[in-house]
Amino acid sequence: MSLITTPNLRDPDSAYAALLAGYKGLSEAESQALNARLVLVLMNHVGAEVFAEALDLARKAG
Repeated sequence: MSLITTPNLRDPDSAYAALLAGYKGLSEAESQALNARLVLVLMNHVGAEVFAEALDLARKAG
């Protein structure tokens, strides 16, 4: 399976709002912990190969 890099959300604004809402009221440390847990959950879901592609793409973009 390859990483999907084209828009793939039916309602990206709602998805972004949900993401922001997930962090509402968290301290910086709590936000960082949530980031780590979220990455691990998504990494497990997509698998090692797709995760490696995503990590590489994210590093190149930043």
